[in-house]
Amino acid sequence: MAAEPTGTFLTLDDGRPAVRFVRAYHHPVDRVWRFVTDPDELVHWFPSRAEIDLRPGGTVAFSGDPAMEDSTGRVIAVDPPRHLSFTWGEDEIHFDLEELEELEELGEKRTRFTLTNVLGARNTAARNSAGWDVCLSALDAWARGERFEGSHAGPTELGRELYEAYVAAGVPSGAPFPGADG
Repeated sequence: MAAEPTGTFLTLDDGRPAVRFVRAYHHPVDRVWRFVTDPDELVHWFPSRAEIDLRPGGTVAFSGDPAMEDSTGRVIAVDPPRHLSFTWGEDEIHFDLEELEELEELGEKRTRFTLTNVLGARNTAARNSAGWDVCLSALDAWARGERFEGSHAGPTELGRELYEAYVAAGVPSGAPFPGADG
């Protein structure tokens, strides 16, 4: 089965390029908030260890990403448990959470999760999209109470397939792909 890209390339109202991913999780918004803010939850899906000082201007310390050196970012905005945005290198990462209607028959809360990666460079769209798709597959598994098989960080076979699918779909590319020769 071929890898299926789930991200959308777009240009924001201010002209900046971005990629966006939307998921729905069968968890209340507070639980999904922990998926995106708690370092012990992030480790299961985010490409880097992230320690986040949850206040505007707070530091985000990134470490352990096999494709990047350790670095720091800055929290742009935080509105628990609905929104978190921060810088990461030349990019911005935005998490938006929205509570969806309860499933009547199950009495279960659901949350719409939207990840928007505002790109510092247009040519990183295919690469970043492929990486986020792999990471979000790991989050999808974690949210179901399962373990993701394989690595969700660094170069992977799935990431390479997704990258090629995004390029074939016309998503801007050209930035080096982690683990690629040359």
